[in-house]
Amino acid sequence: MHILFLADNFPPEKNAQASRVYERACYWVRWGHQVTVITCAPNFPEGKVYPGYTNRWFQIEEISGIRVVRVKTYIAPNAGQYRRILDFLSFMITAFVAGLFQPAPDVIAATSPQFFAAVAGWALSKLRRRHFVFELSDLWPESIVAVGAMRQSLALKLLERFELVLYRQSSAIIALTPSFRDNLIRRGIEPSKINVVTNGVELSRFCPRRRDHSLAKSLRLTPNHFVVGYIGTLGMAHNLENVLAAAASLRYESVRFLFVGPGAERDKLISHAQRLDLDNVIFVPPQPKDCMPNYWSVCDVALVHLKDTPLFETVIPSKIFEAMGMGKPILLVAPEGEASRIVLSEQAGVHVPPANPVALASAIRNFASSSSVTASLAANSLAAAPRWSRERQARDMLAAISSLVPLSTRGFIPVANRTSASHDSTANVRKSELVS
Repeated sequence: MHILFLADNFPPEKNAQASRVYERACYWVRWGHQVTVITCAPNFPEGKVYPGYTNRWFQIEEISGIRVVRVKTYIAPNAGQYRRILDFLSFMITAFVAGLFQPAPDVIAATSPQFFAAVAGWALSKLRRRHFVFELSDLWPESIVAVGAMRQSLALKLLERFELVLYRQSSAIIALTPSFRDNLIRRGIEPSKINVVTNGVELSRFCPRRRDHSLAKSLRLTPNHFVVGYIGTLGMAHNLENVLAAAASLRYESVRFLFVGPGAERDKLISHAQRLDLDNVIFVPPQPKDCMPNYWSVCDVALVHLKDTPLFETVIPSKIFEAMGMGKPILLVAPEGEASRIVLSEQAGVHVPPANPVALASAIRNFASSSSVTASLAANSLAAAPRWSRERQARDMLAAISSLVPLSTRGFIPVANRTSASHDSTANVRKSELVS
């Protein structure tokens, strides 16, 4: 089966969408399927093209057996409103054009959060007479209002109406959380076409490892420090000022806060920490994906943090599953909802209400002072990881996609989890043939 997939983020970018689309496609290729991904030149989140790439009209490369087609876009940093929308719209246009010239697919899929990629996928499906699969990873455009990036307006209402058109026109919808499915059903979308396929973690990459002592030393972390690690995007959805407020109240205790990653709020957070004179907070620049487990290894607890808004009751941050794979207890700061149900039902961590730095500081003290409880939560977190693996997600999504195509072209679909060999790193498998 040939799957044509549209996603505006893909490795070497490191965000959740890029990892999800890439790691899942690696399994599909391994199982004998053909995957073509249409994406853009890697630039997220700073809006600067990565070294070794150019923003050309058309480029083809092969990554881990995946045919990757990169198209030219208007590139903007992951901040602000209008330039980002121009970025999204430009990808919609150039991805659509590139999709017209790809080898005939059996099915066309696209992923949110920005649904202009889905618009391109839907339009391609109409012209190429193929089924369209919409992977719903975020309730966009509702989410951009929730993080404060835009206010409600007539334009947003029109986008929401078109969002519903896309759902109705899709042959199948892959919702990453049960709440997303419930949301669509309440809005009149046919339940039978909505498949819930929860996110997962690549267990060959995220697995327990010994503490990286040389890295800890370079970060000035001693064995006496209790390290709270936030590894991921420092963005508008996370309200990490709340963490800095908690850090201020713990400044005289043996607790260190480690932030690793890019994001629209990173510079602002660094400046805020400097104003508060927080010497217990460490900011590390964005690191290669393959280095992330090393940073997880020096953490005692994984911090997952979301802004206090009702929309985030419906989301499940991918950091939860990475923490499980690494065997780290989880400190979840988020509205009560999908994420808290997973963490608490797996007994993998604790849940703290958002926008409450006093409660957050208290939870951290409890972790630091009770090694037995922390170890028990860590063990539960690791035991839960296989239930949330990327291989399981790849298999379940492939089954939903395959149901749309004739039996003769479906190919192999695994029916049970298996231990998988590690993926080769992107750097080692990249083969390029650039076409200007």
